[in-house]
Amino acid sequence: MAIDVARLIAYYKSPLGRISRALVREQVTALSGPVRGRRVLGLGFATPYLRFTLAEAERVLAFMPARQGASAWPREGPSHTVLCDPLEMPLTDAAVDLVLAVHAFEHISDAEELMRELWRVVAPGGHLVLVVPRRRGIWAQRDNTPFGQGHPYSAGQLEKLLRDHSFVPEVWRDALFLPPFETGIVLKWTRFFERAGRLFGPAMSGVICVRARKENFPAVPRRKRAERYVRVPGLSAQAARQMTEL
Repeated sequence: MAIDVARLIAYYKSPLGRISRALVREQVTALSGPVRGRRVLGLGFATPYLRFTLAEAERVLAFMPARQGASAWPREGPSHTVLCDPLEMPLTDAAVDLVLAVHAFEHISDAEELMRELWRVVAPGGHLVLVVPRRRGIWAQRDNTPFGQGHPYSAGQLEKLLRDHSFVPEVWRDALFLPPFETGIVLKWTRFFERAGRLFGPAMSGVICVRARKENFPAVPRRKRAERYVRVPGLSAQAARQMTEL
């Protein structure tokens, strides 16, 4: 079930939401690498993690699912958000270099079809950065945050989904080792909980973060759909730029 955009906004304005955004954003920024001159797409509700791309990326788009709803972003200047069906994105083939998917895969009804669509819109050699709730993590077991909604994943499930659809996982990261409780001790000792949780290994993390590279040939063809007219922005096919290693 998709979570409403108003609830997502309210969560990220809360003390726990601001802390979780800072912790996850550190991993997202590291996995994304240099974005200068690249075309970046945020999918799901990725806007809390996209601001670092605005100054240097050639273009930044934020696609939000119709069932979730959309909000204008950023606060200043023209809006970069688009309300659409993530299984039929209004983009030409090979249009973007980097996709950041947050609060996306756990709410989609057909993850395999979404992977096929992402393979279509990502440029050759482009990258996909995913953030999903860990299936056995404490954040997935509690519904007081967006990470406790939808379908969580194990690392094995996520790797299989990526490889089955011609994306090769390159770097794995974990985040949110602190408990998802908005109490004084958690909010005050955030870094302590994060460091202490890492001592027990990835199983204690709340979310899995992974960067995957697109292979040049699709493993699974897209399902045939009835032809329909879709208005798309004027984006020519993009050749992904080289990234430096993390």
